[in-house]
Amino acid sequence: MDIEAIAVTAAEMSAIESRIFAAGMPVVALMEKAGILLANRMQQLYPLLRVGVLVGAGHNGGDALVVARELHFRGYRVCLHQPIDRAKELTLAHARYAASLGIPQVKLADLLDCDWIVDGLFGFGLMRSIEGDLANLIEAINSSGKAIVSIDLPSGLHTDTGEVMGTAIRATHSLCLGLWKRAYLHDRALPYTGQAERIDFGISIADIQAVLGASPRLQRITPAIALAPLALARSPLSHKYRQGHLLLVCGSRQYGGAAILAGLAASTSGVGMLSIAVPNTLKPILTARLPEALIVGCEETESGAIAQLPVDLSKYNAVACGPGLTLDAAAIVEQIVNSDRPLILDADGLNILAERMELLHDRSAATLLTPHPGEFKRLFPAIDLGDRLLAVQQAAQQCGATVLLKGAKVAIAHQDQLWVNPASTPALARGGSGDVLTGLAGGLLAESVAANRPDPIAQIAISATWWHAQAAIAAAQERSDRGVDPVTLSQALIPTLHRWISTHSA
Repeated sequence: MDIEAIAVTAAEMSAIESRIFAAGMPVVALMEKAGILLANRMQQLYPLLRVGVLVGAGHNGGDALVVARELHFRGYRVCLHQPIDRAKELTLAHARYAASLGIPQVKLADLLDCDWIVDGLFGFGLMRSIEGDLANLIEAINSSGKAIVSIDLPSGLHTDTGEVMGTAIRATHSLCLGLWKRAYLHDRALPYTGQAERIDFGISIADIQAVLGASPRLQRITPAIALAPLALARSPLSHKYRQGHLLLVCGSRQYGGAAILAGLAASTSGVGMLSIAVPNTLKPILTARLPEALIVGCEETESGAIAQLPVDLSKYNAVACGPGLTLDAAAIVEQIVNSDRPLILDADGLNILAERMELLHDRSAATLLTPHPGEFKRLFPAIDLGDRLLAVQQAAQQCGATVLLKGAKVAIAHQDQLWVNPASTPALARGGSGDVLTGLAGGLLAESVAANRPDPIAQIAISATWWHAQAAIAAAQERSDRGVDPVTLSQALIPTLHRWISTHSA
């Protein structure tokens, strides 16, 4: 079990901690351990400047007081602000000791005068909305422009949904304790968490499995999970047909670029053979841009959409369909969905499917749907996207396909399993990035089918999502978030994967 892949709800974390305490670990000892680890990391992040520590009434406040004490001993100028009169016994004990060391209690104005602030107001499990004086306090801290380090998660975020409970701290860094909390997997938490990392204070696999089971239903996508099918060495006897044959069905007279972008990414995936079906108008353009691909010219409608598909679908290991098609290609999408080929549907393939969802009911082959939120609502109008993780699970169970919901934190649901990609970049917020993902995933799927590997389509979605995001992150480091166009993204795929595999294998 990869602990870095685990994300828990407040109830699950509480149950795990209860097992730890019942087994004999004193609460005070765990608080000391966590607080010292937090102080170590904060010392690495921030130099010897004046630090203000915001202290809550619960054990999150106790953790903050241990941090305050440790930073005080290391030469930091530390002050405390405790806006809540009551506190748990252990937190009160730490406050008394801090007072004995001469660490001052200060008013809000003095807290805001510090160089940086530690947020220890609320930990995991917050259930009520923050209002009144505490809300005003948080807003003042957010408006101060100071760097803020939140302990466990920013105060005011719901642990499970990432929802803002009235108001919330906008942290510069969030140091999540023990196990990742589910809030970190929600898009809506991103403006508040800043740079997030996990502080491992040591939790036994036995305690985790006792609460979550041997195979947790929700997992963060880690490099180890994503690289599993990507790092496999090819046989010296391999040839192009053993590496898979993908059919891309995409493009129209209006949206020819989508076919090029999907084709570039599919070619980069390493698939052995690539065929691209496009309207006849686009065939010369695709042939010139992708000479390694077999370009299939198709009869087109008056609007320039594919009207007929002059191929035998059975000779392909997988089909990826949708980018740039337009809604006039409805008959083509229906033909493909009715086939027995493993299938990835994106863009207008999804918009066409939204009017014919019953087509999925009789499909026996693997199917991956890759909607952005707007397409998701057209496909699943009755599902509330308020909780994206719950929504994508409900969608997969409703339609029987694997569903990849795009966003800052891409979520993938397959049957009762759920994966979320925690690392991404706003550099991907450009038209055409999704076409690259479709081509990449299609190539990986065709290769997996040809090799008779046991990778479920969910694993293909996981690997493609992670690889796609990591390539964008790498390209953004060289070119900035503004400089990663989809062609640049496709060109970054291979060097990014090579670096990861080299590191992973070392």
